[in-house]
Amino acid sequence: MRTGVIGCGVVGAKRAEALGEGMLVACADSDLARAQALAGRHHARATVDWRDLTDATDLDLVVIATSHDQLARITLAAVKAGKHVLVEKPAARNAAELAPVIAEVDRCGAVVHVGFNHRYHRAFRKARELVDGGAVGPLMFVRARYGHGGRLGYEREWRFDQAVSGGGELIDQGVHLIDLARWFLGDLRTVGGAVRTYYWDTACDDNAFLHLETETRQVAWLHASATEWKNTFSMEIYGKEGKLHIEGLGGSYGTERLTWYRMLRTMGPPETTAWEFPMRDDSWAVETAAVLEAVRERRPPGVSLRDALATLEVVGQVYGGSAAC
Repeated sequence: MRTGVIGCGVVGAKRAEALGEGMLVACADSDLARAQALAGRHHARATVDWRDLTDATDLDLVVIATSHDQLARITLAAVKAGKHVLVEKPAARNAAELAPVIAEVDRCGAVVHVGFNHRYHRAFRKARELVDGGAVGPLMFVRARYGHGGRLGYEREWRFDQAVSGGGELIDQGVHLIDLARWFLGDLRTVGGAVRTYYWDTACDDNAFLHLETETRQVAWLHASATEWKNTFSMEIYGKEGKLHIEGLGGSYGTERLTWYRMLRTMGPPETTAWEFPMRDDSWAVETAAVLEAVRERRPPGVSLRDALATLEVVGQVYGGSAAC
């Protein structure tokens, strides 16, 4: 699978490392030195123009790991040129940007996977297995929080530039929470939400609070924050017969672990089983393998553009209904 990477920053480099030996053919980045550095590690060619990759005749798959303002238009150009695509979340700045991309993919049949890699973390893979096996019974609600510890100059990064990112913390880390909640509960509608700017000197939100529900009244209660002061991840999935608690994502977020609390017939303290995953995060490799398999078999991707659209519709509803400051 001859592959090109557009956007050679931290995430683009992770995607490149997840590819098989010799698969990376070309790299593109507006910073040529960064493209050359990544290309040099994989014996690939480098360029500053992403069009050199979308138009290339020797590529089958394009990985797009740019800032949000470039994601939709590069994906559209790639599929029009006959490429399959792995595009990073959230795939666009808003739902309207994504509509023409979906229309073109429907027309040409390209495989386009959206990189919501949290689904592929070990703890979430195990949680999905347990839920599908009925371990916690019918699901009732999800409660989750995801937060950044912050760093000096954080408010001046592109993620807080609305023209580039499409918003603030909600469209950065918040979309992961929305996607994960949808993955377990199904389609969600926005019941209430608030975005606020409490600390960082920016016009964008540094905190987002969401109340989402399915048609059958299952609730997702989500909080994404850029004022956690210590990187934090926690998601609890509640069923009628127990709950699953995922904590940590590895690295600065702490050891990834999953705890299963199984309710007993006599109630009282639950039976508890825990798994810890202190090893290196393999979500990038597992997700990439799933993308390659989908392309080879020409079947729908694990996370589709319509999944991204549903998430961006929630983002748009919350941003439309709440001032950021």
